[in-house]
Amino acid sequence: MKKFPDNFLWGAATSAYQIEGAWNVDGRGPSHWDTFSQTPGNTKNGETGNVACDHYHRYQEDVDIMSEIGLKAYRFSVSWSRILPDGKTVNQAGLDYYSRLVDSLLEKNIVPFITLYHWELPQTLEDMGGWPNRDVAKYFVDLADVTTRALGDKVKNWITHNEPWCTALLSHQIGLHAPGKKDWYQGLSAAHTVLLSHGMAMDTLRTNVPDGEHGIAPNFEPAYPLNRTKEALDGARIWDGYYIRWFNDPLAGREYPADMVNYYTETGRLPNGLDFVQDGDYDLIAAPVDFIGINNYTRQRMDGMLDLDNFNTAATPNPGAEYTEMNWEVYPDGLYDLINRMHFDYQAPKIYITESGCSYSDGPDADGRVRDERRTKYYAAHADAVHRAIQNGANVAGMFMWSLLDNFEWSLGYSQRFGMVYVDYETQKRTIKDSGYWYQKTIAQNGLAE
Repeated sequence: MKKFPDNFLWGAATSAYQIEGAWNVDGRGPSHWDTFSQTPGNTKNGETGNVACDHYHRYQEDVDIMSEIGLKAYRFSVSWSRILPDGKTVNQAGLDYYSRLVDSLLEKNIVPFITLYHWELPQTLEDMGGWPNRDVAKYFVDLADVTTRALGDKVKNWITHNEPWCTALLSHQIGLHAPGKKDWYQGLSAAHTVLLSHGMAMDTLRTNVPDGEHGIAPNFEPAYPLNRTKEALDGARIWDGYYIRWFNDPLAGREYPADMVNYYTETGRLPNGLDFVQDGDYDLIAAPVDFIGINNYTRQRMDGMLDLDNFNTAATPNPGAEYTEMNWEVYPDGLYDLINRMHFDYQAPKIYITESGCSYSDGPDADGRVRDERRTKYYAAHADAVHRAIQNGANVAGMFMWSLLDNFEWSLGYSQRFGMVYVDYETQKRTIKDSGYWYQKTIAQNGLAE
């Protein structure tokens, strides 16, 4: 059996908007995802997160399920609009809800990891210009301050941002996520504000939770050239700069990568260069972290220059490979390579796999059992990749499978199921899938189950 280090944290992850529902309950204000999803044409079948998994009312049942599976840790996000409905005014009912959730987790000996931002911006801040407006960074620090002062005595693991690439570029350049903009300059400006807000908040986290550990969870899709032509090599390099280095280099104190600054400037994406960068910004962004999270689902294959304006056509299909229902290639070695890169190249002090998972729509059979064999194989292969990287010396301290529950998959509505727990959205009945029981056994023995 492939055993993992003692105290390895086996967990699962969720995000507030995808599971909580209760979108206008107990003082919660509207977020830009409420606005986006409630606007016709933005999501599949016009579906929204208004109800989702109703986790807001059913959190105790879900914590009991976590305990049954044996989770050692649970990563969840807070809804900014539930805590500061207008971005400024504290809603005590929202803080009380998260306090009750944390208490329930601790009663079951499940370590809480809180992500402060998983793509939900109060609509009032979006109306101010949203993430392209650098003033939003100051409001994010307020969120960090209010939340950690309320919960920092009980929660010691904090993540500033989930997937800055999605917050900035998927949402402001590609337009698939809220607020649905399609403007390169706004996307890159948003990326800078997000990174700046992370760095600014780190001081607040350390002040309010001095005995805690604090980091960030970028998403990474490695790119692999399929041949040695200039087009394939340049395509892989530019994708790597677009998706990984633009975010990770400033976090590591390397500023924005020069080749990408030149590329964006020469192609008109940054008409005035880095005019949104002010003196001292790089020092703030590079504030030391205690860990780096890795969110990874797939890879990109490059056999020629890519078109970054047509994101969905970036990867060259791999005949014979397995693809999930998101049309993402299953490639565990991509996670292995990323861990090694974060460890050896970026010298990450500690690494958590903050998301790893797959979408398959397997539902209950006649006997009520969910036989999601493909997800079990995915989990096992990616956990094996983590194990191999640990053998190389990488300090990987835990792994959070995405996701605990089937949930609202953003612009794709409820068409994709990522959970190890099946959710019947009509009745809200939960059913642990076979993958969840595989995970239960793996956790119990701290080693990969057969």
